Amino acid sequence: MDVLTVEQVDDFINNGFVKIENAFSAEIAKECREILWKQTGCSPDKPETWTQPVVRIGELGDEPFIKAANTELLHAAFDELVGNGNWYPRQTLGSFPIRFPSKEPANDTGWHVDASFAGQDPTDYFGWRININSKGRGLLMLFLFSDVTEDDAPTILKVGSHLDVAKILEPDGESGLSFMELAGKLDAISDRSETVATGTAGTVYLCHPFMVHSAQNHCGQQPKFMAQPALMTKNDFSLNGDDVTIPPVAKAILKGIDC
Repeated sequence: MDVLTVEQVDDFINNGFVKIENAFSAEIAKECREILWKQTGCSPDKPETWTQPVVRIGELGDEPFIKAANTELLHAAFDELVGNGNWYPRQTLGSFPIRFPSKEPANDTGWHVDASFAGQDPTDYFGWRININSKGRGLLMLFLFSDVTEDDAPTILKVGSHLDVAKILEPDGESGLSFMELAGKLDAISDRSETVATGTAGTVYLCHPFMVHSAQNHCGQQPKFMAQPALMTKNDFSLNGDDVTIPPVAKAILKGIDC
């Protein structure tokens, strides 16, 4: 079942992301927020308890999160973008960076690309790697569990930056670059336009795994609840084939190499 239009798939290839509204229900989003509030140790009715700009919550496998990640709509979109059945269903949603209105700046607002496979030390995240075949990772996903406006610290996306990252990664082949090595090369693509991942609770952004993105400080009134998990793949992307046999993630990589 195709759930994305031809225009949406083209936008994903060229711009690096697709926004899916109502990917999961507002009720599920509310249940997720209630769980996350308890995890933060803060109170929704007492802003004086919001003392940190960011509170990070680790992996959670509660049923509302599993439901949010496994709707028929999202599963169909995964098939279309990553390849039919070439992905593992999410049973957790990775970490949750909960952002609060604060005069204190957050310390995690640099441009980066999420890494996908371990380097020599699996416990050293900054040593994790990214290669031209996007080993292990099919998508970067942004799950919005609260309404997010431009004032609510939406994730910033560099439009089309995944194409530049493909060109950067291509010379290093299968070994790829570490998180920090690639981060050090991102200034070269500073001329790309930017957009922000806003939307109502229940919105999901499906982004190319090479998307350059950044967090930002919260200038609004209400905390922002989101998750940013990877969609992990069963098979790495082959860059050999034609438009019929390779999925949009791989088409975008080839487009970046060729531009």
